[in-house]
Amino acid sequence: MAALDHLESTGALAADRFTESFIRSRVAKGQGPVRIRADLVNHGVDGAAAAELLRNAGIDWAEAAQTVRRKRFGAELPKDYAERARQARFLEYRGFSGAEIRAALGGDPAD
Repeated sequence: MAALDHLESTGALAADRFTESFIRSRVAKGQGPVRIRADLVNHGVDGAAAAELLRNAGIDWAEAAQTVRRKRFGAELPKDYAERARQARFLEYRGFSGAEIRAALGGDPAD
């Protein structure tokens, strides 16, 4: 109980709650970890803390990228290079990493 009181008095507990809520709301909007981290830093959250909270959020970012891609472009994967590049740019703008984008476009994330 004393530990919680200390966290509340220093504001650390409120900051973590804000960050977790912020992450959930941005994921629901279809944003990726790169963009969410940048937005958190702009809101005054320490970059290392934001990165740690994103890692511990329990979100499969490759699956999130696939979901965003499907919602925007449909279930069918791109057939040609130009369409693949267009979809990749869209996912990059949304804040997904290269590996997450490759996974969403049907490639091997390890490439």
